[in-house]
Amino acid sequence: MVAVSEEVVAVVVVREFDPKTDCSAVVELEGRCEVGPSGKLSLYTDLLGDPICRIRNSPAYLMLIAELVILGDGKVRREIVGMIRGCIKTVTCGKKLPRPTVNHPNVSDSLPVCTKLAYILGLRVSPSHRRKGIGMKLVCKMEEWFRENGAEYSYMATENDNQASIDLFTHKCGYSKFRTPSLLVHPVFAHRLRLSRRVTILKLNPADAELLYRRKFSTTEFFPRDIDSILHNKLNLGTFLAVPAGSVTAESWPGAAEFLANQPDSWAVLSVWNCKDVFNLEVRGASTWRKGIAKTTRVVDRALPWLQLPSIPKVFSPFGLHFLYGLGGEGQLAVKLVKALCRFAHNLAKDGGCGVVATEVGSREPLKMGIPHWKRLSCEEDLWCIKRLGEEYSDGSVGDWTKSPPGLSIFVDPREF
Repeated sequence: MVAVSEEVVAVVVVREFDPKTDCSAVVELEGRCEVGPSGKLSLYTDLLGDPICRIRNSPAYLMLIAELVILGDGKVRREIVGMIRGCIKTVTCGKKLPRPTVNHPNVSDSLPVCTKLAYILGLRVSPSHRRKGIGMKLVCKMEEWFRENGAEYSYMATENDNQASIDLFTHKCGYSKFRTPSLLVHPVFAHRLRLSRRVTILKLNPADAELLYRRKFSTTEFFPRDIDSILHNKLNLGTFLAVPAGSVTAESWPGAAEFLANQPDSWAVLSVWNCKDVFNLEVRGASTWRKGIAKTTRVVDRALPWLQLPSIPKVFSPFGLHFLYGLGGEGQLAVKLVKALCRFAHNLAKDGGCGVVATEVGSREPLKMGIPHWKRLSCEEDLWCIKRLGEEYSDGSVGDWTKSPPGLSIFVDPREF
C-alpha cells in the first residue's frame, strides 16, 4: 500500500520480526489491540516481554510485522502497525484401514492419514490503521511462507462473534468455516476440591504417555505427529491417568503396553500444559461493583473453606492458567473419571498460583459432560476456519480435508493455545 502526496510518501512494508529492535513496539501495539469479543469487558494478554512465546515451541514458526515507513521533509519515520504469527506441523487429518496381508488377513484398526498443517495466530492491526488492507497483506505474506515450507492446509481460530476477523478470512482470503470446538474455562477457587476415593489417579512418565496417546488417539483429527516433543517439553506438567480404585495402583503399574493389553473396563486420561510461564491474562473494563463482588467471594471462600463456596479468582488483575489437553477415555465410567481428573487439575493449578484452568474439545465430544466449566467464562462454540493451499497432497486417501465432516473428537495442541 502506497500513499503519495507532494511532500510525503507512505509505504507499508511486511518483514520478519526482529527481537532486537521490534520487541517494545510490538508489545505496545499488542496492548492497544483489544482481544476477544467487543464490549465493555476485554481480555488483555501479557506476553511477558516475548512476542513469539505462543509459537516458540512449535516445530517451525515465523512472526511478521507490518511497518509503516513515512518519507518526507528529508526524514524517515517508521511505525509498526500490524503483526501476524504462524507455525507449521504435521497432524492427522483422517484415517484409513491398512491393506490385509497373509499374516494379518482381518484388519480392523485404522491408521492415521497425515498432512502438513499451518496455523495462523495473533493477527493484529493498529486500531488507527484498520480497513486499509494491512491485515490482508500480512495473511498473504504468511501464506507464502507456509507454501514455501510445504504446508498443505492453513487454519485459524477466532471467536464466533468476531465478525471482522471472520469476514477477512472467509470473504477475502479464501478460508471456509471448518470446526466449532468448545472452549471450556473453570475458575480456580480459594479452596481445594475433594477427590473421590473411588478413583485412582496415576502420573505417567513421558514414554508411557506417548505410547498411550499413539495407540489410542493417533487417528484423532489434529493429532500432532510430534506428540513426543510436546510431552517432553518443560511446559508440560504431566499426563494423568484415572482408573477405578483397586484396578491399578502406582505400585502395580505394569507400563502402558501391558495396561492397554489388559485395560480396565473404564479409564480416562489428560495432560496439563503450563501457560502461566508463557503469558498472563487480565480482564479489563470491569466496574468497581463487579470487582467488589469478586473480591467478596474470595474473602468468604478463604474464611470458610469447608463450605466449598465457588469464588471468582483475581481475573481483573494479571492471572495465569493451565491448559488441559489430550482428554480421552473409554468405558461406562469415562465421564466420571474425566470429572475426577479435572478436579485434580484444578488443585494442581491452585498449587501453581493460576486463576483458571481451560480446555478445548470438539463440539460433539462424548466426554464433554465430565468437564466442569463456567458458561460466563467459556465459549461453547469457537470457530476454526481452514484453507487448502495447493493441489498436490499427501492425504490423497482423505481427499479435500476442508470438505470433510467433523468427527467426535479433536486433539488441541497446547503449543497453539
